[in-house]
Amino acid sequence: MANTRTVLDVEEYPDTEVQKNRVLALEEWQEKWVNHKIAFHQERGHQLLKKHLDTFLKGEKQLRVFFPLCGKAVEMKWFADRGHSVVGVEISELGIREFFTEQNLSYSEEQIMEIPGAKVFKSSSGNISLYCCSLFDLPRANIGKFDRIWDRGALVAINPGDRKRYADIMLSLTRTGFQYLLSVFSYDPTKHAGPPFYVPDAEIKTLFGSVCDIHCLEKVDAFEERHKSWGIDYLIEKLYLFIEK
Repeated sequence: MANTRTVLDVEEYPDTEVQKNRVLALEEWQEKWVNHKIAFHQERGHQLLKKHLDTFLKGEKQLRVFFPLCGKAVEMKWFADRGHSVVGVEISELGIREFFTEQNLSYSEEQIMEIPGAKVFKSSSGNISLYCCSLFDLPRANIGKFDRIWDRGALVAINPGDRKRYADIMLSLTRTGFQYLLSVFSYDPTKHAGPPFYVPDAEIKTLFGSVCDIHCLEKVDAFEERHKSWGIDYLIEKLYLFIEK
């Protein structure tokens, strides 16, 4: 236990600018799916979300839940199975198709007229709609407002220089009374270039603090053997809940 406390009490790295010029093209993300380099996907779902699900949902029914950069997250089916309506956005058509196949869900697809080349994939039950396009093009599709946003692998994946634009889009999609759950990682960014990128507490407050009260629900030691190849020796996952001020 002493070691765990020591890891979780590590101070944030002081140089928050070290990754600011890192850029990944959308094509690089698509290639990760084609080459099955998707270690970020969690087949059993996100355990911290599962733990804090009741806090996040507050017992409310028929919510609209948004998954930015959704991949094939199994949690989308969790919410749909509870009667909620799920909307996601993902650049990889392969990832979207794998979601429906692996969850044994029939679906249809159609072009999005407002975004040339983009498609939307909808479950036959009608409560899961996944948009295949850049998140930054998504507002043109007029997808409506959301009661909940589950941001795992999204803020930490977009290019650091795009965070303000990203946060503005996320907040523009929220309904009155929304709750926003965010997962980020803390590590030494001089040793790993990302993604996932390092997002310090101060930047979270800058991006969301004017609109949201920000609560850190939990910090956990997320370091695994595979992370040694990143050159880091610690990795802390932090779960934040944003509530409308």
